[in-house]
Amino acid sequence: MQEPQLLQEEKVFKDPVHRYVHVREKLIWDLINSREFQRLRRIKQLGTSYLTFHGGEHSRFNHSLGVYEIMRRILETFEGRANLNREERLLCMCAALLHDVGHGPFSHSFEKVFRFHHEDWTKAILLGDTQINQILCTVGEQFPQKVAEVIAKTYENKLIVSLISSQIDADRMDYLLRDAYYTGVNYGNFDIERILRVMRPHEDGAVIKFSGMHAVEDYIMSRYQMYWQVYFHPVTRSAEVVLNKIFKRAKQLYLEGYSFEIEPKHFIPFFKEQIVLRNYLELDESIAFFYMHQWREEQDPILSDLCNRFLDRKLFKYVEFNPRHYRVLEECKQLMAEAGIDPDYYMEVDSTSDLPYDFYRPGEEERIPIMLLMPSGQLQELSTKSEIVESISGKRRFDYKLFFPLDKILSLPENMSSKIRERLEVMEDV
Repeated sequence: MQEPQLLQEEKVFKDPVHRYVHVREKLIWDLINSREFQRLRRIKQLGTSYLTFHGGEHSRFNHSLGVYEIMRRILETFEGRANLNREERLLCMCAALLHDVGHGPFSHSFEKVFRFHHEDWTKAILLGDTQINQILCTVGEQFPQKVAEVIAKTYENKLIVSLISSQIDADRMDYLLRDAYYTGVNYGNFDIERILRVMRPHEDGAVIKFSGMHAVEDYIMSRYQMYWQVYFHPVTRSAEVVLNKIFKRAKQLYLEGYSFEIEPKHFIPFFKEQIVLRNYLELDESIAFFYMHQWREEQDPILSDLCNRFLDRKLFKYVEFNPRHYRVLEECKQLMAEAGIDPDYYMEVDSTSDLPYDFYRPGEEERIPIMLLMPSGQLQELSTKSEIVESISGKRRFDYKLFFPLDKILSLPENMSSKIRERLEVMEDV
């Protein structure tokens, strides 16, 4: 491999989380300026969370630069400690920069309706007919495939994979700090300077010096709090439910031959499930918002109402839901249908779960644990040394909520409205 071409002068991005993002390699600069990477400016990092936390408007572009910067700093820390050649260092930085390049508008809500995973589109962008692929190929013909393998966690070098995909990686560290900053909460803050200082390379993945264990404990608890206080916030989840129903309704109407006022040409490949890479890259949140503004004027009352709800933040209310009350839920859906409110679009049980930290157990899906480098040189799994982490390790927490349009229920005749509300109260008996 030739020596990586450097820019004549280092480029910097002013960043509110890391102060500066430094770019010296021409390859990285070219990737940032590629059409596919610039598209990430038009996709929010936190999906619908801006409807809960008004500051949460930052983009996938914003986050991806941050992950790259953390990776660059990790590699500086590893200088003289890790046996990574020039290509492998570039591989780490490219994987960090491009790990989210396959995200679509509103990310996970969009994926649920149209039944695909952004990871597949990331691979397609890296290996397909794209500017990113052409730029990566300047390193070597096989380089795009290597980047794709790192992001897919199939690359042979476990150390490199762990830096971008593990329980303490560049991706997680950036999104916790960044999302906390933009949402205005303190939960996601932790001492990243300390963690980077005590991180060490090992053949099976990055490890943490034992003296830095308490900084890692703080990081894990920050992650736990961010998931339950920010990522799983019920208002955000309500917005996701409404958004999911919008896409679902638009797709059903198209398949039934409904005549839209303006043909939703950007969505037609998704409705037909005949998506090619060009279709995917043409769609971002600005396009999705344009169609939602059009659909709020459509003759179909369900699509129009759902778009109005999302755009005007008139979201669904919720009750805590006990899964053992599914029979009562079916009764409630039947009453809603009898009242002229389609339960397929106006009632949804949403479940979330999180596993704050876990370690590999034989016979289960492999998880990359956090390993501590002891003063003796031996490695010990984090939860065997930390009472705090041991107390939450392997403990998955679940949360169920039932979302519904309270305004529509209250507008029904009193007899029907009270029947539905009685059943809602029963289902909230947790």
